[in-house]
Amino acid sequence: MRLLIMGPPGAGKGTQASQIARRLEIPAISTGEILRANVQERTALGEQAARYLDAGELVPDDLINAMVRSRLAEPDTRKGFLLDGFPRTVAQVDTLDKILADQGVALDKVLVLHVDQDELIQRLLGRAKQEGRSDDTEEVIRRRLEVYREQTEPLLEIYGQRGLRVDIDGMGDVSEVTDRVVAALES
Repeated sequence: MRLLIMGPPGAGKGTQASQIARRLEIPAISTGEILRANVQERTALGEQAARYLDAGELVPDDLINAMVRSRLAEPDTRKGFLLDGFPRTVAQVDTLDKILADQGVALDKVLVLHVDQDELIQRLLGRAKQEGRSDDTEEVIRRRLEVYREQTEPLLEIYGQRGLRVDIDGMGDVSEVTDRVVAALES
């Protein structure tokens, strides 16, 4: 299966991606992990990205797109993958479409985790405290949720129109949510 997992910050995408990927025996691919791996391994793309990161700037789409293209071409993705954190913009949807078309494959489903905003804020504040991220204040978290609504939520409509969107209740404990996802994929 070739899957995307989407949802706002704090919805549990990373946690669910690893659980679902393990159950389906496909790699969970996080764009954050791809970026860190390229920088750590000092690939040509990683060295370019490091210059932006060191300057405190966002890594441009063209570099992220190239990293995703490279990662999706690796042998372990032949029987499927679960992509987390990409695409985030309409332009990246087009890029992913091209990457998959070049490989002669297509997405099977787009999993969308839904969690109440108050719960998202509490999860993110808890994670910030646990990880010692003093910069993740409630104000910053609310802004991140707003950016998600502005830039990424429009993708849900695109994937809905394509008949790929699967809405999942992301409330509850990890195993409950994973069971809901697997049941939705099987139906």
